[in-house]
Amino acid sequence: MAMKQHTNKRHILVRYAIVVGFMLAFSTMIVWNLFKTTAVQANLWNAKANEVLMKNVPIEPERGQLLADDGSVLAANLQFYVVRIDWFTEGIKDSVFMKEIGPLCDSLAKFDDSMTAQQWRKKILEDRKNILDAAEKTDSTGKKGRMNRAYKLFPRMLTHNEYKRIRQFPFLCLPKNKNGLVTEKHNRRIKPYGNMAGRSIGSVGQDSISSSEHGRSGLEMALDSLLYGKPGIAQSLQLTNSIIKAESVPAVKGYDITTTINVQLQDIVENELNNMCIETGARWGTCVLMEVATGEIKAISNLELDEESGLYVEGRNHAVLAYEPGSVVKTISMMVALEDGIVTDINAPIQTGSDWMYAGRNISDRPHGAATRTPREIIETSSNIGMAKLIVKDYGHNPGGFRQRLEQMGFFEPFHSGIAGETPPNYPKLGNKNWDKLSLTRQAYGYATTIPPLYTLAMYNAIANDGKFVRPHLFKKLSREGEPDSIIPVTYIRDQVCSPENARKLRTMLYDVVWGSHGTARHWVRDSVVKIAGKTGTAYINAKGQYGTQKRLAFCGFFPFEKPKYSCIVLMLGADRGAGACSGMVMRNIARKMYARGLLGNEPDFALEKPKAGAKPYPTLFASKNEKAVKYIQHAFNIKSAHRYASPSKVEKGVPNVIGLNVRDAINVLESAGLIVNFTGSGMVTSQNPAAGSAYNRGQRVNLRLKNS
Repeated sequence: MAMKQHTNKRHILVRYAIVVGFMLAFSTMIVWNLFKTTAVQANLWNAKANEVLMKNVPIEPERGQLLADDGSVLAANLQFYVVRIDWFTEGIKDSVFMKEIGPLCDSLAKFDDSMTAQQWRKKILEDRKNILDAAEKTDSTGKKGRMNRAYKLFPRMLTHNEYKRIRQFPFLCLPKNKNGLVTEKHNRRIKPYGNMAGRSIGSVGQDSISSSEHGRSGLEMALDSLLYGKPGIAQSLQLTNSIIKAESVPAVKGYDITTTINVQLQDIVENELNNMCIETGARWGTCVLMEVATGEIKAISNLELDEESGLYVEGRNHAVLAYEPGSVVKTISMMVALEDGIVTDINAPIQTGSDWMYAGRNISDRPHGAATRTPREIIETSSNIGMAKLIVKDYGHNPGGFRQRLEQMGFFEPFHSGIAGETPPNYPKLGNKNWDKLSLTRQAYGYATTIPPLYTLAMYNAIANDGKFVRPHLFKKLSREGEPDSIIPVTYIRDQVCSPENARKLRTMLYDVVWGSHGTARHWVRDSVVKIAGKTGTAYINAKGQYGTQKRLAFCGFFPFEKPKYSCIVLMLGADRGAGACSGMVMRNIARKMYARGLLGNEPDFALEKPKAGAKPYPTLFASKNEKAVKYIQHAFNIKSAHRYASPSKVEKGVPNVIGLNVRDAINVLESAGLIVNFTGSGMVTSQNPAAGSAYNRGQRVNLRLKNS
């Protein structure tokens, strides 16, 4: 018995020793790993902890605004809010809610008058009951669900100002844990003027790699590095019961960029280009309006026909894409001829004829050829033979020298205008073979080369500017809080691309195109109020080396002729008439409307609405025919000046009645009906001939007499 007890005791002690041994080994392992973690591998684990708990998180900077030349907003980031109420928030007390529901609905009715206070009360109570009842229903799994627990208070997103306002309302002013208010913030790039200059302003979108918002087109892309700003850095920090993000490097907001775009001029340009595209059935059209002295692009529009809707929408930026220019290039070739001394007397005749065989090919001026033409008449009548002979006279032995001469004049230098996608002119380099000699003649009068409309315009602008080759540009100031404004100075490609005397001669030639007895634009661009000088250009589409029937139709010039203030180019594809009758008329109509608004140094024929004291400097051009758009703008920008335009009165048949309208609206109404308008004086229309209701043919002229005539 004693032996048995001794054996059991030994077994117990052995088991105990084994357990203690395991415990000691386990404890030793814990102590060793603790020592290894805290001492031997301390740096490694500290680095891992920092990586997890102090991870650097980028902070997106606020994107800068794009502004018009008067400071009004063309594109800006705005913060919007989706506002909901979570009826399951524990802090909501029925007694408090029922006490505040009346005053709350009174405030909501004043804020959003789509419903009365009684309707707001009924809707909120019914929706609340439905949500709470739905939560008590049991689904097929036996679980209670709380679907749609966050009730959307408004169907639309609210602006920041609107959100601040509703937070003052009864019940909604309570802390969020007592009213259940849930908000979602959304940043959006907003264009208050809609699609105005949309392609030139451009768009933004998320980068597929970084998920950051960057410019995709237009100024948004060309100036993205300035608009985007600099991202900041935040770190994740472990607190007692949570992880927070602490800013270590603050984000730097992007620059606000003031563009050269003038809202009134942009409105005129887009409307006139759109009207002509509709009238002529063009496939696309582009127009650029530039200030002569500074090179500031005051308006730019690119419209393309959307086959699906049948409407003209902002399309590719044709203003900076290169096309065969047609006869508008003859003015540039004539500049070379004058500067090189090929032409000294613009009234000295040279032999031209109707056909000229050169380098094995015939060049024709049929059916309007003549035995002789002066250089002045070569531009007026757009003579291919005359222009080719002048250039061949000096460069026939060296066709490549013509391109080199243009290069010396700065014609191929990049403008860095701020417009994304800008391309330089392309004059192929020529040798001394027969084909090269023929190509030289074609380059002289508008083929065998491609030039962006903006480059053609810049040369015409230099002619209007006494030879000063100013750089076209679309932005003029950078500003950011805490920094001095950076003013972009007026710069020049060349101080003088031609002499002032030769610029004067060229202006005379371009005047003849519109006002001469044989000018190619004389029937369409002449205007008794604003004198325009310019040049027509027609280029047939080149497809696979063959010229088709569709035409690119251009007019490039400047006005007023006596003291040029603006230069302009219009280019259209596929219009059903000649260059002067479509592109030329667009420029004429733009000049007329600028005159009517007093934008050419004259008194306007109507007065813009005067802003009220303390009102923000948004122009009345916020006005829209769309009442919903007006309300949207008022909400988004907290302004009261937006209003809805009234449509001009019309008659059922015949010539529209425009008596009593200002000249701007009268021109809109009559030209929409296909009539050509002449007017004298300023102010409101007092009489018209033919009378309202008279039968008429499209293209017929209507004479208007205004109040001060």
